[in-house]
Amino acid sequence: MIYFDKVTKIYSSGSAPAVEDITLGIEPGEFVSIVGHSGAGKSTLLKMLFAEVFPTEGSVFFGSRDINALSQKDLRILRRNIGTVFQDFRLLQTKNIFENIAFALEVAGKSDADIEADVPHVLDLVGLSDKIWNFPNQLSGGEQQRVAIARAIVNQPDVLIADEPTGNLDPVNAHDIVEILKKINDLGTTILLTTHNKSIVDSVGRRVVTMDRGRIIRDDSSGKYVL
Repeated sequence: MIYFDKVTKIYSSGSAPAVEDITLGIEPGEFVSIVGHSGAGKSTLLKMLFAEVFPTEGSVFFGSRDINALSQKDLRILRRNIGTVFQDFRLLQTKNIFENIAFALEVAGKSDADIEADVPHVLDLVGLSDKIWNFPNQLSGGEQQRVAIARAIVNQPDVLIADEPTGNLDPVNAHDIVEILKKINDLGTTILLTTHNKSIVDSVGRRVVTMDRGRIIRDDSSGKYVL
């Protein structure tokens, strides 16, 4: 499904590559943890998949399509197939939880009937059915991150990028978030997780790709966080 073909990214002339000569394939339905110290290149790798930045050299493929060669229209379609969750929840503070998730569906052009059906369903999946009319400031950090995940998957993307999703959470809430990600993966969504949290990676127990100074130094099919 996803293939990075000899990809290098240099942000400015004379600077060291953020990502250097990366070749990496990810199959549909995989759960892949991408780990490494700050500055290892994890976020740059994911930004290239989402076409937020483009490689200096090499190509990134989503399915059979070279992301670098897509038109702006096709890029918008591609991005609908990729959900994103970040360390900061990025919820709309003036909208309640239903409205936060409905907004993602409205942008995708879904009907009112679809919105009415899909929002409660996805909130049930993340265990927040009883919070549908609350506002973000009425929720804990862990609950806000669950809403962010619900919003990211409500359009049923093929891939979910979770970039340090537990960075602002205590261990209990972090564990709950990972369990939700595993559940989503079990339903068929490919998960790409970046994290500094060793215990989270170890608890997932699935493929681990380790980066250092822009390169992949380990790729374990069922591994732990090793640096």
